[in-house]
Amino acid sequence: MTALPFEDTTDFENADRGFLGALVPAVVKAADGRVVWDNDAYDFLKADCPDTAHPSLWRQAQLCARQGLYQVTERVFQVRGLDLSNMTLVEGERGVIVIDPLISAETAAAALALYRVHRGERPVTGLIYTHSHGDHFGGARGVLPRGTEEGVPVIAPTGFLEHAVSENVYAGNAMTRRATFMYGDRLPKAPDGQIGAGLGATTSTGTITLIPPTVDITRTGQEETVDGVRIVFQLTPGTEAPAEMNFLFPELRALCLAENATHNMHNILTLRGAVVRDSRIWARYLDEAIEYFDDRYDVAFASHHWPTWGHDNVVAFLSEQRDLYAYLHDQTLRRLNDGLTGPEIAEELRLPPGLERRWHARGYYGSLNHNIKAVYQRYLGWFDGNVAHLWEHPPVEQAVRYVEVAGGPAAAIAKARGYAEAGDLRFAATLLNHVVFADASNAAAKEALADVYRRLGQGAENGTWRNFYLMAAVELREGPTPVLLDTASPELVTALTVAMLLDSVAIRIDGPRAWDEDLTIDLVLTDEQSRYRLTLRNGALTHRPIALDGGRRAPAGLVLTLTRPQLLGLLVGGGLADVEHEGDPGLFARLLGLVTTADKSFPVVTP
Repeated sequence: MTALPFEDTTDFENADRGFLGALVPAVVKAADGRVVWDNDAYDFLKADCPDTAHPSLWRQAQLCARQGLYQVTERVFQVRGLDLSNMTLVEGERGVIVIDPLISAETAAAALALYRVHRGERPVTGLIYTHSHGDHFGGARGVLPRGTEEGVPVIAPTGFLEHAVSENVYAGNAMTRRATFMYGDRLPKAPDGQIGAGLGATTSTGTITLIPPTVDITRTGQEETVDGVRIVFQLTPGTEAPAEMNFLFPELRALCLAENATHNMHNILTLRGAVVRDSRIWARYLDEAIEYFDDRYDVAFASHHWPTWGHDNVVAFLSEQRDLYAYLHDQTLRRLNDGLTGPEIAEELRLPPGLERRWHARGYYGSLNHNIKAVYQRYLGWFDGNVAHLWEHPPVEQAVRYVEVAGGPAAAIAKARGYAEAGDLRFAATLLNHVVFADASNAAAKEALADVYRRLGQGAENGTWRNFYLMAAVELREGPTPVLLDTASPELVTALTVAMLLDSVAIRIDGPRAWDEDLTIDLVLTDEQSRYRLTLRNGALTHRPIALDGGRRAPAGLVLTLTRPQLLGLLVGGGLADVEHEGDPGLFARLLGLVTTADKSFPVVTP
């Protein structure tokens, strides 16, 4: 392991700077009394690092566990430690502008209340989403309850709504299930359990909401004035999120870096799953920020972690973050073009010493290993060119054959334990995983694999790797449980456009059962003055907008005339009693009968 500068306490000094007060106790509950956030559970991090955690990750967890209201600079404040992300508050002429209202309405309300304890009952006069991930918009209703948003600008980068909703709805069930591993939902907060996620402590589990933007940022250099505060924007699409932006408060000399530059290496492909990010363009936008904002700031803050003070310090920070993403991109491409595969490059490549010893370049959330594989995937996809991997058996069938080759389950378990005892935990995990997938009822294999995962997790520097390994151990011993966080919450679904709503139905059609169906339904949306034709044929549900009068087309088998809220009601099981319709109403029932419901607790570490 690289010798790290543990004697450097700058991050601790910056994380504590400007502290005004904490939420006591740091526990947030939902209306039904359920705890959705408990930062006090991390009090154990005040102790020295035990042998059940990587010292570098323990240090990062200590920093992320700091909680309270902090002053960043004149009129700029942050609430940290009340969710995975930060809420930033900028005081204007009449009230306060909120930047990134956390994940849950409950934690956002608690953060705003903490601010008001120390700064007075200022109304929210603006809301800014830095980008399209749920931990930066989900708590919107906690700061702007229904009925209070009138006249309040809600600002976001162009494309925000499409990406915010599509990520959480189209592949939302699978992403959310995997996110339980990434953040360690079921792990106890303890030295031998969940100690953080690198980017923050963990995710809150309250109510996800969304207020659609009213102002789109469409270009770099665009300026907006909110409550007397001037803001200059830099669009950074395709970096940490498909829709993201940095922005400057010129009069306050404060620069917001969204999630483009935080105090760790970020993900090119997050372990919960997402579209692969472009590390090349990420580096270029960081370089552009250095030049574009020039010497117009004295402090930079982000949507996670703690600020960086001093113009030269910010430039150094941004330069090293730029070089980090550029290096891992370019060197992956260099070796990829030499014929190496993703795993081979990931095993070989290391960061330059000048970056490797920088705390903010350490792989606490993303990792060099899995980011290299992500860059490979972005350019060449899942296939590494070796035809032995072109048409392999799926996991269970492959596992059965591996165990047979190893001499049967008992022999395979014995061999795996030998590898574990010799310190080769990686191959022990591979071999035991084959035994479990060959026979999920083999208790000895599951227990042995759980122990290997525990050891791998407790030795990991990366917070999300630790959580994945330890969650896998829990599920091997206890089985899967339902996911607590609901990314397809009612308010998120209501933010879908009609086209996106129909897409979300199309991806849930049971194709084989629908092979022989041939039906056409028109939806006439009276509140949107639009008409859509739905066609179910060959197992695929397609849709397109058409003329309000139907145009010169064959008539649909069923025409529904309704409002968008009525359509939402129909799609969650409501009847046609209050909906004007013409044609065969049985067609809609046939369509809904083909819509499947995803398993929220599908197996991950067992077949």
